[in-house]
Parts: sequence; C-alpha cells; structure tokens
Amino acid sequence: MVNRHYSLPSLNAPAAFEAVARHLNVTRAAEELNVTPGAVSRQIRHLEAGLGRPLIRRHHNGVSLTTEGEVVANTLHDAFGRISGTLQQVRAAGEPAHVSILSTMATMQLWLMPRLGAFWAAHQDIVVEHVISERRHDTAPPDIDLRLRYGDGNWPGEQAMKVQDEQVLAVASPGFLDSHPINTLADLAEAPLLSVEGADWIWMTWARFLQETGTSFRRLNLRRFNSYVIALQAARDGQGVALGWSSLVRPLMASGELRQVTAAEVADPLAIYMTWSDRRPLSREATIFRDWLLSQGALS
Repeated sequence: MVNRHYSLPSLNAPAAFEAVARHLNVTRAAEELNVTPGAVSRQIRHLEAGLGRPLIRRHHNGVSLTTEGEVVANTLHDAFGRISGTLQQVRAAGEPAHVSILSTMATMQLWLMPRLGAFWAAHQDIVVEHVISERRHDTAPPDIDLRLRYGDGNWPGEQAMKVQDEQVLAVASPGFLDSHPINTLADLAEAPLLSVEGADWIWMTWARFLQETGTSFRRLNLRRFNSYVIALQAARDGQGVALGWSSLVRPLMASGELRQVTAAEVADPLAIYMTWSDRRPLSREATIFRDWLLSQGALS
C-alpha cells in the first residue's frame, strides 16, 4: 500500500468529482477533462468507495450532490482555485502584468471592445486577456480574474458589482425603415421581428417587450436566431427589427447603422454586472481593470 504524506487518493478522482460537481453533468465534465463519461464515473465511484460515503445522486437528466458531496466539492473547488492561482502567479513572474476577463460574445464585441482602447492608452503595462463563453451557468475557470455578466447580481461563489442598468428598445436599419414604415407600436407588432431564443436565454423577448408597452398582438412574425450578435447583424442588413439593449446598440445608433424604431423603451429588470471569485482576492491589475470598467458603466 502506498503511504501518501497527506493521506490523499490519486488526484484524478477528486479532479473528476470537482468537475462533475461544477457542471452537475457527467458528460460535460468528461468533455472538460478530455476523457470518456465512463472514465469519470469510474473515478467518482472509486472516490466514493474510499470515503465510504455517496457523493452524488444520479438522475436521468444529470446529477445532484449529497450533503457530503457538497462539503467535498466546496473544499476541492477552493483548493484547486488556490493552487491554480499560485501556479499562475509563478508562471507569470517576469512577464507583463495581465488580467483576464470572461463574457459572452455580444457583451465582449458590443460593450467591452469599443471602450477598451481608452484603457490600453492609460495602462500600457497591463495586458488584457479575453475569454468568450456563452454558457451562462458555468463556473468561471479559476484562472479568470473578472467576468462581465447579465443577470440579477446573485451568483453563488462570486462577488458582484453593478456596471449599469439597461433600457430595451426596438432598432432597425435605416434602409429597412424606409421600405417598412413603422409609425406606431401596432405597426411594430406586425413587422418582421428578429428574435433570439434558446434554453439559456434570459434576456427580454419580443412578447415581453410588447406586453410591457401595452401593445396588443395575436401572432408575431418572428425570425429566430440563437446568437444575439447574428440577430443584430441581421438587423443591420435590413432583415427586420431587433431588440436593442441601450449599452450595446448605442454605438451602432451613433454611427447611423441602426435607428430606434419607436419612442417606446422598457426598463430591464436585469443588468450588467462585474463579478469575481469570492475565494481569492483580486490582483492589483485586476482591481485597476475592474474599477476602470465600473467607471465606464457610470459614464454610459
């Protein structure tokens, strides 16, 4: 029998369990670890056998954690995060200071990138690394410093500060509006509407927008997309009317690519937030970048 100094099993099993605990899904954990779902399941059974306690409950559509599983998962997540942070600091020693930020493609392209040049000009010693993820529920990798998120400000394991509130309005290209005059909200309800949909979509829908503005409708003429960036490009190309979040579409309106269709605007109950792990402090560079981004939200 191997006599390990810390009385720990092989780290393969804890790593497999920690990934499953984050995703609550064996298949997605296996994809992350680049192994088969069967291999992940075997590692977890091995860990459970060594502990003499079940850690997960298996369901037809995923897994859930037992009480003991939640305790072990929290400890492993904290430990792996600290290890990753330390290794990252050692790896980066002697390199230019850097900060990483994760967001969706839409937020990155439409909100962050138009503003980032001013940060680079003011802080040429800090390298910003960008990571794109469309999975709203995923836990950010431990080497990610900051995350721009859309929601209600409550995410377990993360501290959050509001960047800015949002107004939702209807937008379309000047060419589309020339050929499809829209003078009232009733006209809008009859127009081709570019709709973003999906299981993970929590942003305002056309039905909700029209209801909030008191507009009656029976059946909407929807053209469906699963990407907001593509839907907005379709609007710029004159294919219909899109919903626009003020912080994202204001530059496109200023450039003349899009115009507001009616005066109606709806206050979004959700907002853009800056979040970071509550398990490790932000570096000096990440703190500078966070505060700068918050200041940009205040200016918008």
